[in-house]
Amino acid sequence: MQMSDVLANAVDQDKGADLNLIAPWDGQPTGMILTIVGPDSETARRADIALVDELSEMADLDGRVTADQRAAAKINALARRVIRWDVQEDDKPVPFDTKAVTKLLAVGWVREQVDAFAGDHRNFAPGAR
Repeated sequence: MQMSDVLANAVDQDKGADLNLIAPWDGQPTGMILTIVGPDSETARRADIALVDELSEMADLDGRVTADQRAAAKINALARRVIRWDVQEDDKPVPFDTKAVTKLLAVGWVREQVDAFAGDHRNFAPGAR
């Protein structure tokens, strides 16, 4: 592997990879597909910076941030890594926007799968998509 391969892969990770959410109760695909950028992408880097900024803004005068505030900031950061989706409701596409993504990520098993997928470099390996 060459340095140029590593750098090209980081750029390529901004295109994202598809995660088909798996229902935790039966292990079957849900058909809800989220396209997530890779951990080395510029989008992920900006999401991490925005997380730090958001936490700084939330801090009280003593620099404390509540657990609820940290949890909300983490969901927001994860939502920034989702760049599009194919999600249906009553056979109609659900519009993609940050509010809808954060609402879906508020569900524990969804958040766990997205977080695990987003951080796994294997999902963004050259030729993996």
